[in-house]
Amino acid sequence: MNEESQNKKVVLTAAQPTGRLHLGNYLGAVKNWVEMSQDYECYFGIADMHAMTIPYVPAELRKNVYDCAAQYMACGLDPQKCSLFVQSGVYGHADLAWILGCLCPLGALERMTQYKDKARKHSDALNSGLLYYPVLMASDILIYNADLVPVGEDQKQHIELTRDLAQKFNNAFSPTFTMPEPFIPVAGARVMSLQSPDSKMSKSDPNQNGTLYITDSPDVLRKKIMSAVTDSEGGVRCSKDKPGVSNLMQIMGSLSGRSMESIEAEFEGRGYGDFKKAVADVVIAALEPVRSRYAEICADKSAVEDALRAGTERAQRRVNRTMSKVRRKVGYLDLRK
Repeated sequence: MNEESQNKKVVLTAAQPTGRLHLGNYLGAVKNWVEMSQDYECYFGIADMHAMTIPYVPAELRKNVYDCAAQYMACGLDPQKCSLFVQSGVYGHADLAWILGCLCPLGALERMTQYKDKARKHSDALNSGLLYYPVLMASDILIYNADLVPVGEDQKQHIELTRDLAQKFNNAFSPTFTMPEPFIPVAGARVMSLQSPDSKMSKSDPNQNGTLYITDSPDVLRKKIMSAVTDSEGGVRCSKDKPGVSNLMQIMGSLSGRSMESIEAEFEGRGYGDFKKAVADVVIAALEPVRSRYAEICADKSAVEDALRAGTERAQRRVNRTMSKVRRKVGYLDLRK
């Protein structure tokens, strides 16, 4: 990170530290972050404050923050080329969230699709933090004046709310915030479960044989892929009526750079067994450097701490510039010397 970054567009994204990353996280998010860090001024946050909206164990939260950072670094995120920060370590996120919340109609939050889904799943532990989640997310984005926000399709509604709140603030207090745009990658954005190929690959899948974790051993990866759901028709081709086979083809193509046509041609007339073995070989080879790097990083906890400390300090400097303007514009009395 140097002076050249001042001329680059700003990218901000953050994810909760919820445990091990799976292949869908890698192909749909982290791999793209690594590429974006070459051309943009990037801020990648570990959203531990967001993780508090459902029941959690404090010691596990701290451990998950370390593990999450180590996995990001193992996947190729270079702390010298981006700011990898901890949300709770940057002072200003909650302050701005309160200000934005005072501009946000309650109905807008109650209509959020993800709030409705999570409210159903956690009806026994429903809290105001879950409802307020999108406002804190808007704060996370606007406080960095981000130009681009890498998100999944299910987060587009939150970006729309963020833009609405930015516009409300700009209209009420004068132009301050950049209007962020969602960045949704075309390729590799949706990796499906190996056991339920109509559903996204997920850490919360009750059948963990459907989820490929980036730290899984080669034997475990191979076993999961060989037991992946296909169909009784036969024939390796990518089509909507063959979701299991299509998912495996997409995984193979995303990791190898090959087209679906090339994969179809190679396995024409061959069985699913041969095809699955080839997919397993590609996945294992692609994740081997990640596993090795992860083991090295975990052996040196100070490397993770240094990366998080440096990234959080850089993030704080940018946030301070934004919040000094915001505090003055909303009428706060500044008694700091």
